[in-house]
Amino acid sequence: MNATIHTAKQIAVHSLAIAFVCVSTMLIQIPIPLGYMHLGNACILLAGVFFGPVTGLLAGGIGSAMADLLTGYTQWVLPTLLIKSLMGFLIGWIARSKGRVRMSAIQTFLACFAGMAVMIIGYFLAGALLYGSLYTGALQIPELALEAVLGTLLFYSFGLVLDKAGINRLLDLDC
Repeated sequence: MNATIHTAKQIAVHSLAIAFVCVSTMLIQIPIPLGYMHLGNACILLAGVFFGPVTGLLAGGIGSAMADLLTGYTQWVLPTLLIKSLMGFLIGWIARSKGRVRMSAIQTFLACFAGMAVMIIGYFLAGALLYGSLYTGALQIPELALEAVLGTLLFYSFGLVLDKAGINRLLDLDC
């Protein structure tokens, strides 16, 4: 494949994944202590698992930070950029550690678990730092855990359909 075409495809995939995460994060926002619950984590999981760690990093970090910026959570833009970038990269790296991605593989589940753990711990620490109290940072842990479970369930719902449709063969692209 021509390197220019491959690069153009990568840029297109990265851009669409970033937009997908941003819009899905902004679509439904349920207030929780210090922030909001949303559906964007499922999209970060999809980006990381199906397109790899670089797309996961870019989509998670930039898409989520843009959502915070656009919806008035500006104090969270930098923490979100860091937390969701790490989350997306880790998801893609773990899910693809054995080569071809399968939704039923243990690596996919471990990628979900690790990514969501990064999110929960990251926002706990960021909340504690931003608001000067471990207690205040901990206030959001139950809702973040619920958001993690819902995001993972939504990811598996969409991911199983994409996997069954043969998305891996269609993509032929590691971003």
